Amino acid sequence: MWATRRRFTQEYQDQAVGLMLHPGRTVRDVAKSIGVHEITSGKWVSKAKEGETGPDKEPSETERAESDRLRKENATLRMERDFAKKVAARFVRQQP
Repeated sequence: MWATRRRFTQEYQDQAVGLMLHPGRTVRDVAKSIGVHEITSGKWVSKAKEGETGPDKEPSETERAESDRLRKENATLRMERDFAKKVAARFVRQQP
C-alpha cells in the first residue's frame, strides 16, 4: 500500500528553511533531523529564496534610489567616454 502524503504548514516550512539557512547547518542535516526528504527541503529553500527576490517583488525605496543613482552615474560615464573618444580622434587627425 501507498503511504499517505504528509502535508506541512507554511509556518513549519518557514521555520525549517530558517534552520537550513543558518550558518553551519546544511540542508541535508536539517532535513534528516526533521524527517523530511532532502529534495523536499531543498525545494522549500528555493521557494523561499525566490520569494525574497522574485520578479513580482517591488524594489524597496533604497534599491530604487541606488538604481537611479547608478543610472545617472552610467550616463555621466558614457558622456565622459564619448568626449574622450572625440578628443583622441581629433588629436590623431592633427598629427603630421
